[in-house]
Amino acid sequence: MKPAPFSYCRPGSLTDAVAALADDPDAKVLAGGQSLVPLLSMRLAAPSMLVDINGVPDLDHVRVDDSGVRVGALARHADVLASPDVRRTQPLVSLALSHVAHATIRNRGTTVGSIVHADAAAEMPMVLTLLDGSVTVASAGGTRTIPASGLYAGPLESTLHHDEIALEAFFPALAPGEGVAFAEIARRHGDYALVGVGGVVRIEGDQVLSARAGYLSVCDVPTAVDVTQAWGDDEAVVELALSRLDPADDIHATAAYRAQLVRVLTRRVLRAAYDDARHRAEGAA
Repeated sequence: MKPAPFSYCRPGSLTDAVAALADDPDAKVLAGGQSLVPLLSMRLAAPSMLVDINGVPDLDHVRVDDSGVRVGALARHADVLASPDVRRTQPLVSLALSHVAHATIRNRGTTVGSIVHADAAAEMPMVLTLLDGSVTVASAGGTRTIPASGLYAGPLESTLHHDEIALEAFFPALAPGEGVAFAEIARRHGDYALVGVGGVVRIEGDQVLSARAGYLSVCDVPTAVDVTQAWGDDEAVVELALSRLDPADDIHATAAYRAQLVRVLTRRVLRAAYDDARHRAEGAA
């Protein structure tokens, strides 16, 4: 199919970009286009205008400091994945990005675009949620920062206003004593996961201070569950996680199969995150 007719503009500044959005409530932002363009082609989205922000300068940054990782709106998945500074500062970002689609799509798709597209089957919205990250957005009225906990309103629905452009995503750095892990099951490499799980475990000596798991392709929105209170009992951890999740049937898997994948991957990922925390603690000693 072909997209419905639309207008197109490619502003050369952020001021012009937010002005174009403010003038047309049915306009959409185009960055990498790896999520939006297929929706246009299938006529599942029919914006009146595309505001292409690829001409806006200074939005392709990947900046790392002691506080965490900041990824600009035009930074491609491949650039973020290739950064050794990202891998060192917040390795969960790199672990998850290695599972995003195929190399061709990672070369063009943007990490921030994936996050605000709000697909609960995508890796990066879950990672942002699990890490308690945030997104900075801009409009003609100024900028604001949206925490991940307030970013997702429903399936494929974020809390960005129609006249706002996502400028940057922030992923907090790995804290002392923390370890991370990620795993997903897909029908074929590069497909959306049937279930994916990320884990963050924080230890002090032999004691687990916190344990959290994040889930993709399980609920309507990216979901993270704190399972610290059940740590030490694998079955209790799994049942606590499932009590906060909502596996559903679709053409790819039954709800029962998804629940079983949650059981298997939750145990596997949290154990791997714990081992990672132990390894890092031993290396720092």
